[in-house]
Amino acid sequence: MNVEYRWLLPSVLLGDPDEGRPARRSTRDWIVDILIFLLTCGLVWLTLPDLEGEGRALRMTEQVLGGLSCAAVWLRRRWPVTLSLVATVFSSYFVMVGGVAVVALFTVAVHRPFKISGLVLAANLVTLAPLALWRPDKVLGPLWTAVFGTVLALAVFGWGIVVRSRRQLVHTLRAQAQVAGQEARRLERERIAREMHDVLAHRISILSLHAGALEFRPDAPPEQVARAAGAIRDSAHQALQDLREVIGVLRQPGDDPDEIVPERPQPTLADLDELADESRRAGMDVTLTVEAGQAASASLGRNAYRIVQEALTNARKHAPGAPVRLSVKGGQGEGLTIEARNKIGWPSSIPGAGSGLIGLTERAELAGGRLEHWRTPEGDFVLKAWLPWPT
Repeated sequence: MNVEYRWLLPSVLLGDPDEGRPARRSTRDWIVDILIFLLTCGLVWLTLPDLEGEGRALRMTEQVLGGLSCAAVWLRRRWPVTLSLVATVFSSYFVMVGGVAVVALFTVAVHRPFKISGLVLAANLVTLAPLALWRPDKVLGPLWTAVFGTVLALAVFGWGIVVRSRRQLVHTLRAQAQVAGQEARRLERERIAREMHDVLAHRISILSLHAGALEFRPDAPPEQVARAAGAIRDSAHQALQDLREVIGVLRQPGDDPDEIVPERPQPTLADLDELADESRRAGMDVTLTVEAGQAASASLGRNAYRIVQEALTNARKHAPGAPVRLSVKGGQGEGLTIEARNKIGWPSSIPGAGSGLIGLTERAELAGGRLEHWRTPEGDFVLKAWLPWPT
């Protein structure tokens, strides 16, 4: 059909713009279409007794239309609305087309919205009147023929609406599950990014501190140079190992939702002393006070460790050489309070984008706590966080 003349036909006849395009049938579609075709042939065959006593020309016409209507069932996926309307018009007088009209009505109810399928249903109900007047069932009579046809049309239409609603519900649930899966993957990547920032920033700041010491004291004793070089090598190795593990997690497809990706052992409150010792070996003056039990959950211990780690990293970046005072206090029911205090000094050469404190704030809020930082009139920088510790 020429494009400029498509507007002359009602859109209900044309259907969707893609309705005329060939669609690839799946195995299930082929099975359903074959069953529908056999069902239609059976319905046409059941109407043969109604042709007894009719003229020879009418019987021939009925049989030809019945055969053509059975063949037309294979077009119900491509042009459901057009097939239903054409079959409805012919079924107003020819009884052997009634089976195709019922199948086409069901197809329209399943594959088209109510604003279209409702009009097709109305057309089916209207055509029952001439059928009941001109060619009523010999047993039922005109009135009951119209009643039976109305009940049948409404039942088939309602069945189609139920099937359509179920398909839409399944489609919606699948879409929601897909969105939820994507959101879960996004949150997991954000968590990995926060972990990566905290770990790498800590490792690289220690590495830079040792490298700066070598640059500042090129005439240091060989033992100190060897010790600093070993610390640089260990920090670089640990940073590469952490980066390799995170990249390995990010590269995993994660197609199986039941697949559990093993994680590396996460730090706890018991690892804070080792973290402080590592910073002391790098030349920092760190005082750590821990007054908290060891019964903290894994998530609480990990979050507290990362906050202390980032506080030490910030101190190395922005106040190299300044003493750092850390306190971790709390217990079950009252929460865990973490406070870091250091003098504000000259920033080091390590670049910073300010994302560390933002990430720590997000980490604390996700855990149900809070984090704040400020500068005191005495020239100290204070970072304080509170994390819930349920009983």
